[in-house]
Amino acid sequence: MPKIIHYRDKCIGCGICFEMQPELWRMSRKDGKAVLLGAEEKRETDVLTVNKLLLQEAKIVAAACPVKIIKTVN
Repeated sequence: MPKIIHYRDKCIGCGICFEMQPELWRMSRKDGKAVLLGAEEKRETDVLTVNKLLLQEAKIVAAACPVKIIKTVN
């Protein structure tokens, strides 16, 4: 299954992911970092299983991330 992986501890809170794909991302009011909605936390990373359509959109988001902390897995 396709997955989105987010290394939240390295997030700088720029908000690009939320702006580009608001159905999957929110910005935390607590620390200003991005939150991958519905993700399961695994060893300091957030992992979300998605369908192929969301994965294609997430690849664009991952490429736009200035610190490259969003990864996609087919």
